[in-house]
Amino acid sequence: MHCQRRPAIVLSSGGLDSTTCLAIARQQGFAPLYSLSFDYGQRHRFELEAARRVAAAFGVAEHRVITIDLRQFGRSALTDDLPVPKDRDEKQMGGDVPITYVPARNTIFLSYALAWAEVLDVRDVFIGVNAIDYSGYPDCRPEFIEAFEKLANVATRMTTTGGRPLVIHAPLLRLTKAQIIQRGIELGVDYSLTHSCYDPTPEGLACGRCDSCILRRRGFAEAGAPDPTRYSA
Repeated sequence: MHCQRRPAIVLSSGGLDSTTCLAIARQQGFAPLYSLSFDYGQRHRFELEAARRVAAAFGVAEHRVITIDLRQFGRSALTDDLPVPKDRDEKQMGGDVPITYVPARNTIFLSYALAWAEVLDVRDVFIGVNAIDYSGYPDCRPEFIEAFEKLANVATRMTTTGGRPLVIHAPLLRLTKAQIIQRGIELGVDYSLTHSCYDPTPEGLACGRCDSCILRRRGFAEAGAPDPTRYSA
């Protein structure tokens, strides 16, 4: 799908999925592109430097990093002093919502994107959520995206006083990790710029054992492509 030239905001974590999402937005003709990242107290803050690298590589019009402190609420291995699950198999990942789930994270992120969209008069927001090869997060499901889009269109002056409605684009929603990687390779994504690990070493090496690392490794293997990640294990 190609669009007429119009701006879009892309939520960018610096990871594999959001970077592929940015490439898709560019390929579909959205311009200028704005990228939005969050320093929310996550233990894997190396992803923020990856997000900056990705923004520079794509030449986005503006890249913003919003600082919020989700450590105030905790209850997640990414924002609290809790161990990150390691060496889990597919069945375990597809079970209960894991401790790496950050309460209401995508709701918060999309709300910030909605606020910036209203300031910029942007009607398209991209998010790299995935409902197939993911770790069981409730805010990565299609029903969440559909519900937030409905909310967004009754929530702001921009969306309630005429003009085109706001659209939440989730182009990776029904793709496997291998399919996402294959799509990114087709679009020229340099995955060496990205960071996926939930529990990196102090030097920034990926652990190779958390859910995110396992899904990334498996995705590259199934895509038949080399994984440029530097792993510690």
